[in-house]
Amino acid sequence: MAEEPKPPQPSDPPLPFDPSRMVGIIKRKALIKDLAAVYHAECLAYCQELLELQTKWEEPFIDLKTPEESKKETARSSKRAKKLR
Repeated sequence: MAEEPKPPQPSDPPLPFDPSRMVGIIKRKALIKDLAAVYHAECLAYCQELLELQTKWEEPFIDLKTPEESKKETARSSKRAKKLR
């Protein structure tokens, strides 16, 4: 006669609710939120600095155009007129 497998018993029974542990959890959560806010502000500052550096880097190239680029911008009309049918 085969024995039925028994479900494994949990080694530790669940602990009773302890409100003092909640205080520590709430404090840790607040610290994590503060750290996240500081990290986010720092990231935004670095992004702003990077954007300013990029615009400073691109400024000389905006004003100076090669003669080839200026020729491309001005469209010339053809010398010969097209025949109208």
